[in-house]
Amino acid sequence: MKTLTKETSIRRFLAFIRPERFHFYLLAFCSLISNALITAMPFVMGIAIDRLLSAIKLGNGTPLSTSLLTEVLASPVLVILVLALTSAGISYIQERTMASLSEQITLRLRKEVTKKIKVLPMAFFDNHQVGDILSRTTNDINRIAEVLLTGINQLFSSIVNIVLGIGMLLFIDIKLTGIVLILIIGSSVVTTWVASKNKKLADKNQAELGILNNQTEEFFSGNLEIKTFNKQNETAKTIEVTNSRHAKAFQDSQFFDYAIYPAIRFLNQLAFIVSAIIGAGMVIQGGMTIGIIQAYLQYVNQISEPITNFSYVINAIQGAMASLDRVLVILDQPEEQAEGQDLLAIDDTEGEIAFNDVKFGYSPDNLLMKNVSFVARPRKMIAIVGPTGAGKTTLVNLLMRFYEINDGSITFDGKDITLLSRKDLRAMFGMVLQNTWLFEGSVADNIAYGKKDATRQDIIAASKVAQCDHFIRTLPNGYDTIISSEGGALSQGQQQLLTIARVVLANPPVVILDEATSSVDTRTEAEIQQAMREVTQGRTSFVIAHRLSTIEKADLILVMKAGTIVEQGNHEELLDKEGLYSKLYQSQFQA
Repeated sequence: MKTLTKETSIRRFLAFIRPERFHFYLLAFCSLISNALITAMPFVMGIAIDRLLSAIKLGNGTPLSTSLLTEVLASPVLVILVLALTSAGISYIQERTMASLSEQITLRLRKEVTKKIKVLPMAFFDNHQVGDILSRTTNDINRIAEVLLTGINQLFSSIVNIVLGIGMLLFIDIKLTGIVLILIIGSSVVTTWVASKNKKLADKNQAELGILNNQTEEFFSGNLEIKTFNKQNETAKTIEVTNSRHAKAFQDSQFFDYAIYPAIRFLNQLAFIVSAIIGAGMVIQGGMTIGIIQAYLQYVNQISEPITNFSYVINAIQGAMASLDRVLVILDQPEEQAEGQDLLAIDDTEGEIAFNDVKFGYSPDNLLMKNVSFVARPRKMIAIVGPTGAGKTTLVNLLMRFYEINDGSITFDGKDITLLSRKDLRAMFGMVLQNTWLFEGSVADNIAYGKKDATRQDIIAASKVAQCDHFIRTLPNGYDTIISSEGGALSQGQQQLLTIARVVLANPPVVILDEATSSVDTRTEAEIQQAMREVTQGRTSFVIAHRLSTIEKADLILVMKAGTIVEQGNHEELLDKEGLYSKLYQSQFQA
């Protein structure tokens, strides 16, 4: 996957949050008002100090009475109290609004990614690792959410505080402020350099995290094979190397993420020290009052902390942009071929399927299938056989439009499948794969996956046809037992039977069995074959099989080699030809 440029990422992010732009304007306005009130407080306090010093001076050292203190300080203290309470109230509204807004934006981003994944072609998932996709759709989006939640408000507040603080410094003394601005410009240069460096390190950190997640997912999924072949040590070393690379990338990223703090803080404190020394001299010479110099130094501090926060926020935003790049790459992937406007409906399904001079390749320059043609008559069994890698599963994937053909046509009841919606077309098929998939849920919910409105009686009837009702009743909670593909409650063969029951319940007009009996023993296979004879009765069925004994009764057998159909006919006809099918059959049944 390619990464985007920095400018493109920011532009895309601004375009994405455009629907919420008025909320951001409101947040910026709240930040302006709240921080303006805070900015006014040191000046008011400076006036109060000067008034108090004047009162003391007029009293010639005598203690001030309570009434005089009240007269001198009541108004400034009341003003400061009102400013503080008002600012706190506005800040509370600002934080609550930003928390809600960040969740809305993150939720919309998750919905966009989910919506995109639904329309991505199968080729995308074939060419990209599962762990990396998971990392992009979880870790990266979480990082964007964190920056939205805390970073945006800090960014607004930092900018407003810096601008207002500099404005007050200039108002108090222009010459002294010139020295402070030189130091601030130095801080900005350091910030810019660190931010650009941090973006590159954040990109590398997230990429290494994606690799680590992918390896972790692979090793957990292949835990049984790893232990079977005694590869625990090699696996541990592999994951340790990857983990070390990620740790190094993470450490480098975090170092630059936080190293900016001491550097910027040093420059800011230097500005404070210089201001204090020069300001003290001005007070001694009578060029500035004590109250005003304390206000000035508070303003120096007021812009110092926001500059430090601004630097940190910019670094965090750079990291978030690296994460956004990775999410946007998924959103920019080409989708499945668009469907036409005038789609045909599927009524009174017969189940006749025809391939007419079909050509297909995963890349246009390397065709796998050339001029593939056959006709599957309604309510007949079509078997697909051939050596490993012959293209048997690919043929079925083309039938269900998981991939688009390069040339020729595929028709369903005489209608070109490109003129049918994918949803309507795929609703006509029920598929049992060699690799079972069960989600975490009850047995009944798993069986009813393709027919959510099925009654318990319908589910039990389908289970009986699929020969799995007897073992389901032995489970702790029967049909309400919670299972999943990753759990150890069911054997591989039992999981296969449940997926067959799922197809039986869905009752599609066309059934596809891709090595459906490969994970069961001989006795269970015989039971499934009997169940499949009932399931395929009155339906068009495609059976991909390596055990040729299971497809001797097929009405049409397609023999594939290197992606092309080299023979077709029934069992007896193909044996008489003494071709590839005959050789495969004899190799399985020779003495």
